Amino acid sequence: MKALVLLAAGLVATTAPAFAQTQLASRNPQVDYPGFERLAGETRDIRKGRLIDFAAFRTRAAQGALILDARSKDAFARGHLAGAVNLPFTDFTAESLAEVIGPDRNRPILIYCNNNFSNHRSPVPLKSPPVALNIQTFINLVGYGYRNVWELNDLLDFNDPAVGWVKG
Repeated sequence: MKALVLLAAGLVATTAPAFAQTQLASRNPQVDYPGFERLAGETRDIRKGRLIDFAAFRTRAAQGALILDARSKDAFARGHLAGAVNLPFTDFTAESLAEVIGPDRNRPILIYCNNNFSNHRSPVPLKSPPVALNIQTFINLVGYGYRNVWELNDLLDFNDPAVGWVKG
């Protein structure tokens, strides 16, 4: 009897996560993890070709590309790259993106995040590399139809005058 109980407990333990995932996926049509996985996969190759160094980043900005800072309003207020506009990642919607970026979905957009800075203190504390805001921001912008996204690929010191850091 004890072996049967242990076997049943093992079966529940191994199938419960899959069952829970299926139940959760089907209960809320406004959350689509498989869709996110597809989007992340499709975005992977696009992103590989859109990682640029700081010199190219500044050149594109000078040519009219929008520098989008998706950090919190508070972090942005404490410091950001010169010329950047702020739309916190948590506020991304089709409407808010169109308001900040404008109606042209082909407009070049430049992105950066905390992990582009070596300072590792406020307002750019180091984030866990697999969840660096660059990644989510890039995926979300592409998911909302913005395909001309360019990501800063360098590690900078915001105290370097060449960086153009605006202190809050």
